[in-house]
Amino acid sequence: MMTLALVLLLATCAHGCGTPTYEPSVGRVVNGKDARPYSWPWQISLQYLSGSTYHQTCGGTLLAPNWVMTAGHCIGSHTYRVVMGEYDLTKEEGYEQIRSVEKFVVHPGWNDKCVSCGNDIAMIKLSSPVVLNDKVQLPCVPVSGEVAPHDDPCYVTGWGRMDNGGPIASKLQQALLPVVSHSICSSKGWWSSNVKPTMICAGGDIRSGCHGDSGGPLNCRGGDGRWYVQGVNSFVANRKCNTDRKPTVFTRTSSFTEWISDTMLLH
Repeated sequence: MMTLALVLLLATCAHGCGTPTYEPSVGRVVNGKDARPYSWPWQISLQYLSGSTYHQTCGGTLLAPNWVMTAGHCIGSHTYRVVMGEYDLTKEEGYEQIRSVEKFVVHPGWNDKCVSCGNDIAMIKLSSPVVLNDKVQLPCVPVSGEVAPHDDPCYVTGWGRMDNGGPIASKLQQALLPVVSHSICSSKGWWSSNVKPTMICAGGDIRSGCHGDSGGPLNCRGGDGRWYVQGVNSFVANRKCNTDRKPTVFTRTSSFTEWISDTMLLH
């Protein structure tokens, strides 16, 4: 039986979700490339204050005008702000919507000393709702328990580092990350028991997320042509972001649909 919160969440996503005004430029992308501006309009930039300047630290997904989903490990003791309608971090392009944070709700099962234990998910309530427009929009959310199929051509997006030691990207990046089934990703020589059923793996050959992409979405096109956020960027290999048989690991959104919707209703 669906909770009232889940009904509300699905109702929010039922109309106009996952249909960007500016269609993403997708295809067989090797490594990352600049995304088409505003083609992932639910992607947000989570920034922390250092001195008098805000700095990019994580990504996230706008799920409702006043709620953002990100990774639990992205939340610390800093002062944060959330920027929607962002593309080039080095410029003020006039479409940004900046909000302070009213509250963080980190999943109660998250353990910051054990990222592979799972539950790496958090919700951010914004100080005031954003205005939805052609550059700030909502994705669709998968139903509870849905599993994206093996080799599903999904896309990771974010401003993360182009490699382990490099700087963060100035413009929003995207890369094709085909889904790796749980049976393969959790097998010996891959991530083994570090990957739980509540996680989803993608990539693992010449493409990956990297440091700074954390919290951002795994975008997968559904059979209805809409874009669904199937995952929350959680962790990559320590040695090198692009490591064979070490796909980028995401928190599986569909494993937490009830918790997400209850959080949005009760807070």
